[in-house]
Amino acid sequence: MRLPTHALLATAIALGATAASAHSVLFAGTFAPEASGATGTGTLSLEYDDDGHTLLINATWSGLSGNTSNAHIHCCTALPNAGTAGVALAQGGILPSFPLGATSGSYNRIIDLTQTNQYSATFVTASGGTAAGAEARLISNLLSGNAYFNIHSTTFPGGEIRAFVTAVPEPETYGLMLGGLGVLGLAARRRRG
Repeated sequence: MRLPTHALLATAIALGATAASAHSVLFAGTFAPEASGATGTGTLSLEYDDDGHTLLINATWSGLSGNTSNAHIHCCTALPNAGTAGVALAQGGILPSFPLGATSGSYNRIIDLTQTNQYSATFVTASGGTAAGAEARLISNLLSGNAYFNIHSTTFPGGEIRAFVTAVPEPETYGLMLGGLGVLGLAARRRRG
C-alpha cells in the first residue's frame, strides 16, 4: 500500500517533534596555546539550557607553563574562531570557583545566565543592559564561533590557552535528518514509479 505524500510529510514532522522538544545546545572545543611559548592543552564542553537559562561548563586542561591565575569567556570577536575580544562571562572578573594556582585541573560548573552579576558590566551594557540581552548575545556568538573560553596563567597573564567551540548535533538531530532524507527518497521514488 502506498502512503499519500501528505502522510509521508506528517511522519517526517512527527519525527521532527522529538528533536524540536530538546531545549539544550551542546558545544565542544579544544584548548590550544594562545601565545607563543604556551604549553597547555585540554578540552571544553558547554551545555546551554534555554529553558533553565543556564550554561554548564566542563573544562579539563594540563601542561600549563605556569599556574592558573584567571579564566573567563570572551565575546565577541570580529571573525569566527579568530581574534580577541573583551570579557563577557565572569563574576567579578573570573568564573565562579575557578581553581587557581595549578598547571592542570578541571572545572565543572553551572552558571545561571539570568543574573547580571555573572557577566562583565561592559558586556551587559553592550547587550542592552539586561541579563536576557547578555545571554542572547553570548549564545548567539558561541553558535557563530565568535566567543571563546580563556585560561590565564602566571607565565601568560594575558591568556595561555583558549578554546573556541562548535555546536554538536544531538543524536535526535541525526535521526531527524535521516528520517527527512528517507521521506524525500520515498517521494522521489513514487514520482518516478
